[in-house]
Amino acid sequence: MSVEFIGYVSHQEASEIHLPKGPAVNPPYIAAVAQAHEYGGFDRVLIAHSSASPDGFQIASFVAQQTKRLGILLAHRPGFVAPTLAARQLSTLDHFSGGRTAVHVISGGDDVEQQRDGDFLSHDERYRRTDEYLDVVKRSWTSDTPFDHEGAYYRVAGHKSQIRPLQQPHLPVYFGGSSDAAIEVAGKHADVYALWGESLAAVEETIAKVRRSAARHGREDHIRFSLSLRPIIAATEDAAWARAESILERAKNVVAASPNFTRRPKEPKNVGALRLLAEADKGSVVDRRLWTGITALTRAAGNSTSLVGTPQQVADALLEYHKLGVTTFLIRGFDPLEDALAYGRDLLPLVRGAVAEKNTTREALTA
Repeated sequence: MSVEFIGYVSHQEASEIHLPKGPAVNPPYIAAVAQAHEYGGFDRVLIAHSSASPDGFQIASFVAQQTKRLGILLAHRPGFVAPTLAARQLSTLDHFSGGRTAVHVISGGDDVEQQRDGDFLSHDERYRRTDEYLDVVKRSWTSDTPFDHEGAYYRVAGHKSQIRPLQQPHLPVYFGGSSDAAIEVAGKHADVYALWGESLAAVEETIAKVRRSAARHGREDHIRFSLSLRPIIAATEDAAWARAESILERAKNVVAASPNFTRRPKEPKNVGALRLLAEADKGSVVDRRLWTGITALTRAAGNSTSLVGTPQQVADALLEYHKLGVTTFLIRGFDPLEDALAYGRDLLPLVRGAVAEKNTTREALTA
């Protein structure tokens, strides 16, 4: 199995230890972070989505312009534009990026946030809509002839797009969502299923569940797995844990003051966040170095669990997940620019080297 690393590019400088500063769309900062990831050897960067954030399509286009080989993973929420239009938008971006675009489909797990954009469907209805949405998107990407579609949420007559993705047969589809409704749709549509950074046992359990869902659609061998984490590395293990504690202390003030956190509900409703909180309830450290300090503080505000240690210790921990079937790691730091460079210098080469050695050994044994 190969290994892929995805970083993160925000529209402005902000994190759990940095209050948002600068303009809401900060092109020099976006360019610097994107280029740091490209320099560091990342495969892609995620451009996130929320009901308050700037438009991700335009940020993605700018990132493509500012880089040469770095892939883009654009978070996209179904239900706010027609699927035929989304198919053309994504295809166009794929051409302008030279075939570097992938889409991360997030149906939304928070009713309050969905309603800020006028979406009042229930949780499970959103996933039923996503299923139909992706049916139409994929058909728009691949159909040689005009087609009609009539479903519960969308109706199309005589659609045929003039533009298809540069990548064939279609863009890579990453998919997020931990509920049973989400996993059922993921099994049908996802090329890569994205998990939060949970314990080894919890990740193994979810991978098995998603594979069973994919098998029902004849896709068990066509789905890969991504894991999201916030590595904290330092030259020694003691220094890494000291840095983690420093991050937690700084985060307490930022989380209390930042609108990115104060607007969030006190108790999350989505299954993924509840699963992360269940890990945090086990203690501040799970599986030796999975740290849940920020998860507990932010009430699981997205990607919030960390692996803490030296680069080699964190690499070894990532390789344990790799053994379970995780082939993509979505990692971002609390100092976004500086950590991207540190990961590229100190962490990614260790993991890639170990995976390459393992693959070479396997090939030799099967030759």
